[in-house]
Amino acid sequence: MVMKRSVVCVVLIILGCGIAVGIWYARQQNTFMFTVDMPPGFKYKAAVYYVPAPGETCTVATKDNLAPTFNYWWRENYKADSEIEIYRVRKGCPLVVNNIQLEIFATYGKSRADFSSSGAQVVLKEKLPDEIHREFFDASGVSTFAGECEWWFRTMGKTRVLRKLLNCRDLNYGRPSSRGGPIALYTFGQLANKTIKMKVVMAKEEMPYYKRAWVKFENGWKRCMGEGFEDQHAFCDGNEKDFSHFIVSDGTPCTIYPGCTE
Repeated sequence: MVMKRSVVCVVLIILGCGIAVGIWYARQQNTFMFTVDMPPGFKYKAAVYYVPAPGETCTVATKDNLAPTFNYWWRENYKADSEIEIYRVRKGCPLVVNNIQLEIFATYGKSRADFSSSGAQVVLKEKLPDEIHREFFDASGVSTFAGECEWWFRTMGKTRVLRKLLNCRDLNYGRPSSRGGPIALYTFGQLANKTIKMKVVMAKEEMPYYKRAWVKFENGWKRCMGEGFEDQHAFCDGNEKDFSHFIVSDGTPCTIYPGCTE
């Protein structure tokens, strides 16, 4: 009787270990990493969206299928690496990752308001209609897609305070680039235990948001006066002799950008 109990206990222990290993293995096979290679001062936020898995007819209300968000508090609690689930279940409905909406943040001054952002995304499908758009992984399990960001500068308000807008565009090699922000497409079967990396580079030169309002010289850009400081657009419209000063984010008055003084 004691022997039978011992055998049963051993079997249960083995089964328990097997189940634990199975759960661990399943977890290992159900995630991938998202990471970035970006200039200093750049950060990202990622919202991950799930839809019913292929072949499923169930539906889940949005309130029960909220998108997990990584780096929501990107200023205070930022991590470059995000581990993302491929499959999950909500209200008994099997779901699969469908889209990762990315927001790239960059700061240009010391004030909390001195920042801007631009979008990017990762699209995930069961199949892709055209293989030329699909990204691939190298021998180490890493796939890198690229984007180029540039600063657009403009002035705002009657005092003409200089503000910057971040604009990021798709910049990929080996496939056609899109007209929008950085984007990468993958299939579900590619993802397990892999790493997707977004590489962001900066454009060599900042550009005015309204080119009609600035004139370029050898040492920088000058802001056209327009009809005066009340004129919010103040386009040059052929007058490339009358210029105005403006104020950068720290309050310094300037006459040329980016050098400030001539």
